[in-house]
Amino acid sequence: MTSIVKTTIIDKGWHPLADGNPPDWASEWGQDRFGVFVAVTVADVTQRLRWIPPGRFMMGSPDDEPGRYDNEGPQHLVTISRGYWLFDTPCTQALWQAVMGGNPSNFQSPDRPVETVSWNDVQEFLGRTNERIPGLDLTLPTEAQWEHACRAGTATALYSGDIAILGESNAPALDPIAWYGGNSGVGFDLDNGVDSTDWPEKQHPHEKAGTRPVGRKRANPWGLHDTLGNVWEWCADGQRTYTPQPETDPRGPDSADAERVLRGGSWLNYARFARAAWRDQILPDVRGGSIGFRCARVQA
Repeated sequence: MTSIVKTTIIDKGWHPLADGNPPDWASEWGQDRFGVFVAVTVADVTQRLRWIPPGRFMMGSPDDEPGRYDNEGPQHLVTISRGYWLFDTPCTQALWQAVMGGNPSNFQSPDRPVETVSWNDVQEFLGRTNERIPGLDLTLPTEAQWEHACRAGTATALYSGDIAILGESNAPALDPIAWYGGNSGVGFDLDNGVDSTDWPEKQHPHEKAGTRPVGRKRANPWGLHDTLGNVWEWCADGQRTYTPQPETDPRGPDSADAERVLRGGSWLNYARFARAAWRDQILPDVRGGSIGFRCARVQA
């Protein structure tokens, strides 16, 4: 019998590891059905990052998208000129503790996302991590980078398709991909869950809810988990006002006291918030049990 060996063909025009060498900071690297990945290890905690290719996408939502808010429009063409690495999950409590030496989260377990962290707290995390691993240069994604990554080449309300909102916490299309108010309490396993008995119009019955371990829901086409639901994710910039004009690498306000964008919805929220286009902003010193983050690293 003749064995067949499958060979990965690397297109040197775009591949981030085209020279055959991972970054010096990478503890592992490879390619699978989602694309290229690397990983970084702090102490004994390893976090995988996915390659997000440069490209164009329509940012925002169309006027007829269910659950839409006015600040999601007008839709406009955005070009992301450089590829970047992005955590494939929100930052976990295990990684936060490895870097920071403590854990501020309400819903404590190593594989759940860290929460109750402000944007300012995250800046300290980034600084400590980058000092510990020279050349890593982690940052937060801009709002445009976040939406580009969440959509992963799709143009619908969810990266899995359209959304039908049957009730405030009832959107069946979210169930396979996101922890949100309609399902975040199903089988909840910690003692300190939030009382969810009175949450309106839940997709599934549940009595207490909170964050859930990362990576348990279906990934998007680029291998990212939990971009929708579980925890809100901080972005680097503040909220800009959309116009119909095309933009390249847009960035919102960056002053020290500027409010910063949150994206993705959370375990606590209605279905309408767990859409790729939904956006909000709050002051950078605000903390909450539904707020976390994931890190980016722009390719040089």
